[in-house]
Amino acid sequence: MNWDLLANYGPRMLSGLAVTLQLVVISVAIGALLSVPLALGRMSKRGWIRRFCFGYVYFFRGTPLLAQTFLVYYGAGQFRPELQAIGLWWLFKDAFFCCVLTFSLNTAAYQAEILRGAILAVPRGQSEAAMSLGLSDRQVFRKIVLPQAFLIALRPLGNELILMIKGSSVAAIVTVFDLMGVTRLAYSRSFDFQVYLWAAVLYLAMVEIIRRLWDKIEHRLTRHMRSA
Repeated sequence: MNWDLLANYGPRMLSGLAVTLQLVVISVAIGALLSVPLALGRMSKRGWIRRFCFGYVYFFRGTPLLAQTFLVYYGAGQFRPELQAIGLWWLFKDAFFCCVLTFSLNTAAYQAEILRGAILAVPRGQSEAAMSLGLSDRQVFRKIVLPQAFLIALRPLGNELILMIKGSSVAAIVTVFDLMGVTRLAYSRSFDFQVYLWAAVLYLAMVEIIRRLWDKIEHRLTRHMRSA
């Protein structure tokens, strides 16, 4: 163990860890907001809406996150005059915001498919019983279908969160000093592979903490579904 190296770069790696968490939390939250209309669009009776949402999900689930990040970060520079004209260049010139945008669009596609599958998994009889009591379609979806679908989707959504934490390391490629970005910097100056081991331990600790917290949340929300 190189204690001098740890003393020099340990605090910076913890700072990078905070950037990673910030990047993932913001992206997953925005993706969650986008996933609901996408999931509903995938089930829409209007063909053009259904095809558009399918194309969105197909693209972002079928292409690598790294390629998507490059398209946004480097591709935006090709349209700098147009982006400046509409006042959006401040967003695309910053690597962190480019990663937030890319990760949000990416995770929205995965969360939409998770939510769509969960909605379809809710027994049809639940909706029919609610409509027989005089509830409107919107009330049935909001009060009956969506709460049950959320419980079904809870475990897959936790897996998506963990995948986003590990996938966020691609942000280091576009100069974001997240955990992996700081680790690459430390290795380029020290040539000591231990820094990657420390990074792996920190990622593992993050994942384990989130796994345990998610288990507690799921246990709390599904307590009424377990026998006494």
